[in-house]
Amino acid sequence: MRKKILLIYTGGTIGMNKSENGYVPQKGFLQEILEGLPVLRNEAMPEWELIELDPLLDSSNMTVVEWNLIGSLIEKYYVDFDGFVILHGTDTMAYTASALSFSLENLDKPVIITGSQIPLFEVRNDGLDNLLTSMMIAAEGHVREVGLCFSDMLLRGNRATKMSTSDLHAFYSPNYPALADIGTKISYNHMIPKISSTMPFRVQPLKKIPIGIIKVFPGIQFELFEEIMSESLKGIVLETFGAGNIPGSSDAILPIVRKAHENGTVLVICSQCPKGSVSLGTYETSAALKNAGAVCAYDMTTEAAVAKLYYLFSCGYDADTVKEKMEENLRGELSNW
Repeated sequence: MRKKILLIYTGGTIGMNKSENGYVPQKGFLQEILEGLPVLRNEAMPEWELIELDPLLDSSNMTVVEWNLIGSLIEKYYVDFDGFVILHGTDTMAYTASALSFSLENLDKPVIITGSQIPLFEVRNDGLDNLLTSMMIAAEGHVREVGLCFSDMLLRGNRATKMSTSDLHAFYSPNYPALADIGTKISYNHMIPKISSTMPFRVQPLKKIPIGIIKVFPGIQFELFEEIMSESLKGIVLETFGAGNIPGSSDAILPIVRKAHENGTVLVICSQCPKGSVSLGTYETSAALKNAGAVCAYDMTTEAAVAKLYYLFSCGYDADTVKEKMEENLRGELSNW
């Protein structure tokens, strides 16, 4: 019996059409393309249905509203399909993959996110291979988590980050091996976790939590950011140098950290280096952050750290609990250091 896969098209290059103003998503256009592909009627392929979001969006316009809509569709059709493929633009694909990895609780089916750098309607494109491979992975059912499939790799969704605006090999996973290598065969790797939970699948809706990102740079004047540390700001991801280092006198950031603590704002320390881990206190220049109660993201990507903050606050946890859980490995998003 052939497996059934639900395709969810959010917008993005893979299904776009050409217009006077460049590529744009067009309602119904992707359905026409897919119905015209003989390979999708091959017996080796799973059965499929397509749902399009309304409106279709360039991925730069994705928000928690769309993340929740994707989650609600998966929840609605969870029993009816063996796996799900999310067709998405590349710009925020890693954010969506991370967000879904947290919001889809007790997931026991494949949810594979993919897209392309060149639209499917173009004679030369990367979308067809990405689509077919993602559908086959979703149908085989080995990967029962959120994965990001692009080019020759299947990556854990919350470990992926975009590395190129033009290369067909657009994503990589700096701190975790690929879930599968894609060549003449799809070779699954041993690190795929086994699902042991007996809890039923559910979706945790994400709230519009006020979260910010600050990228440290030489000469940064931390005092300029003190005003944004209001009670309404729930989380800040601070992208530091190296293993968590900040420039200048450590005293410069202490008022900001103290104000964040007083307001219940969670300060999460990520590294600007894609590969490696934050280790607060290893160097003197990061000790102030550790002593002031900042949270260590270890080897999480910025995308995963942001998505995790959205998720934890949406669960209703207070700031202290969020801090504790940010340093816990919930979905394979960080390594046990």
